[in-house]
Amino acid sequence: MFTAELEKLIALAIFSVCFFLILLRRIKISYVSLASAATLIALGIVTPEEAFFKAINWDVLGIYWGFGMLSIALSESKVPALIAIKIIHRAKDERHAIFYISALAAFLSSFMPNPVVVIMLAPIAIEIANRLKSSLFPYLVSLAISSNVVTTVTMIADPPAIILAMKTGMKFFDFYLFKGRIGLGAISLFGVIAALLMLLFQFRNMRKNVEIEEEKIKVTYAPTMLFVAGILALAFAPLSPGAVGLSIGLISLLVGRKIFKRMCLEFDWDTILFVVGIFIVISSLEITGILSDFVNWFASLGIRNSSLVLAVLVWVSVALSSFIDNVPYTVLMIPVCTELASAMGVSPFPFLFGMLIGTGIGGNITPVGATANVIACGMLEKRGYRIKLKEYLKISLPFSVIAVLVAHLLLQLTWL
Repeated sequence: MFTAELEKLIALAIFSVCFFLILLRRIKISYVSLASAATLIALGIVTPEEAFFKAINWDVLGIYWGFGMLSIALSESKVPALIAIKIIHRAKDERHAIFYISALAAFLSSFMPNPVVVIMLAPIAIEIANRLKSSLFPYLVSLAISSNVVTTVTMIADPPAIILAMKTGMKFFDFYLFKGRIGLGAISLFGVIAALLMLLFQFRNMRKNVEIEEEKIKVTYAPTMLFVAGILALAFAPLSPGAVGLSIGLISLLVGRKIFKRMCLEFDWDTILFVVGIFIVISSLEITGILSDFVNWFASLGIRNSSLVLAVLVWVSVALSSFIDNVPYTVLMIPVCTELASAMGVSPFPFLFGMLIGTGIGGNITPVGATANVIACGMLEKRGYRIKLKEYLKISLPFSVIAVLVAHLLLQLTWL
């Protein structure tokens, strides 16, 4: 129907418009990605077979849906709330209260969607700030960025981590020890620890005493047991990751049958639809050869130093992800990193890990870089706070830079 060059131009134009509209966020991003995908299929740039069987990664969707449903049941079980109360009860002063809330947010977000964690822990942060007559700003900003700094600590922490795992065949525990070296999750964990310690340093002068009474909370443990079973199944079961995710989701609906309707309504269906569309949009760049052209252009620049390429991938990913969505960026950059590594004759994993660390943490830098940040800032605005970028950056920038820097250095030392 079209010449090869014209197909490239059409695919690139649709991709560019799609990304531009995603950046604007005036239209639901799920509508944008699905409309773009439908246009590519209608024009014959991507065939229905290529879209359904090659472009869309059903394992990613299965895991995201299943563990997303489980996170709602887990939140309803009150186990995370019980953990939160017990930890905050041990805080001696305000800086430690913020540190504990942030550390707990990081831990929970390693297994649950970070917007859910922010919504779950925000009431505790608000209560402490109100009792101490302190500004709520450092509490909620720290909560948001801490929930978003762990996007690569586990395989199920965030869609980009799931996408990488499915594209490369990595299992759950491969995130900690992979090919005889320290894995992406373990490297990221060191960065997270450094970032949390940075918060403690930043708030070193906040020393008001904290007195929070320990509450009695009635909990149910079935979702927690299901969560443990899900992790073990991802690591050891002879099933596809998507099948594990689907099973976990269905059992979660059974466990949470009393709130079945709420689980179905609260689940982030928009992200699922967005990911479906963006898989097809990005695949059009591979099918038409645009990605290969880009890699050949990059190779023609004569850069043969893998350390330099890694640094560029890490910090460009940080910069771009401070204002663009990390899901399409990840889907786009995985084949780019792989092709670059192949052209240089090196392992693709340092480049893949570096890119993912950068794009995962980069969203922390601005108030609109991640959904968790948007939610936290919305809560602040409802309570009369004006979100000033300069004040936000005072907390988010040192936090994010130290996390990426530590992870980058470890990646350099252990993989290159």
